Amino acid sequence: MKIAQIAPLYEAVPPKLYGGTERVVAHLTDALVDLGHEVTLFAAGGSQTSAAQTIGRDQPLRLDPAPLKSDLASHLNMLYEVRQRADEFDLLHFHIDLLHFPFFEKIAGRTLTTLHGRLDLKDLPGTYLHWKQFPLVSISRHQRTPLPFANWQGTIHHGLSPVAYTFKKDAGKYLAFLGRISPEKRPDRAIAIAIAAGIPLKIAAKVDNADREYFERDIRPLLSHPLIEFIGEIGDSEKSEFLGNAHALLFPIDWPEPFGLVMIEAMACGTPVIAWRCGSVSEVIDEGVTGFVVDSEAEAIDATSRVMDLDRQAIRDVYEVRFSADAMARHYVHLYQQLLGEDDPQLPLRKIA
Repeated sequence: MKIAQIAPLYEAVPPKLYGGTERVVAHLTDALVDLGHEVTLFAAGGSQTSAAQTIGRDQPLRLDPAPLKSDLASHLNMLYEVRQRADEFDLLHFHIDLLHFPFFEKIAGRTLTTLHGRLDLKDLPGTYLHWKQFPLVSISRHQRTPLPFANWQGTIHHGLSPVAYTFKKDAGKYLAFLGRISPEKRPDRAIAIAIAAGIPLKIAAKVDNADREYFERDIRPLLSHPLIEFIGEIGDSEKSEFLGNAHALLFPIDWPEPFGLVMIEAMACGTPVIAWRCGSVSEVIDEGVTGFVVDSEAEAIDATSRVMDLDRQAIRDVYEVRFSADAMARHYVHLYQQLLGEDDPQLPLRKIA
């Protein structure tokens, strides 16, 4: 099968540092190539996958030092190239929300759009009613709650390559917080839990300009506590050590998280997760196996001692079955086949000459 993967241009594929969607696209792309498909990736310069690549922009938007730039114009330029080459592919798989809808109406049946963000935004319902011919994939069942009428074809959880994460069989002595400093991610809650539990907390997180004031006002004053260590943003090469050596990952979110990639990154290292009952969390965490889902700080503090009873090898095993890149890619291939009228679960994968 000839497949185009169209990624956002904010980060490279995979990202050098923070970035969820682009990381998933990278692992999906490589897994599809491993399954024998012919994949072309449309993405920002600097991307590195095993697929053929068409550069949609010379460099990722977030890391471009140019003071003035247009994310809209850059994506439209890439979509122009995709549209010019659309006939080269059996299927076009978009990861850029809904920006492509007006330009691909005539071939909507040969497209698939994975929605990676939150969908409880004011203007979205009308848009998905206007362009209801586009097949959609959610990354969790909870994600689709605001748009139950949309043209959902399935829910496919994210997956990552097991070789990218090193399993650690022994628990570490600190709690980990990985991701982004922002009000909805609740680093303040993670700090409070760690201090109350008497366990060191290491925070590896980026601070976007939009969240700089929040960081300076609400979080920086908390970092002086002797149990708290702020590391800053880290890349993929550092994640296995950071997550694998942790006692547990704290995921104390306060928003309808569509998926929560860091949870399965921790599982890949064998590290249990203590997560708030928000968004997709209950779909991702196997209660009492890969971690605990909590509703209060008191429950989270209690869970910091109970995670010691969890089997780290079992956590890794669950990750490989449910959240590997291969599992994700096979689910997508089955959906591609359905969309193209090849709905046969026993259909052999087409080999590329």
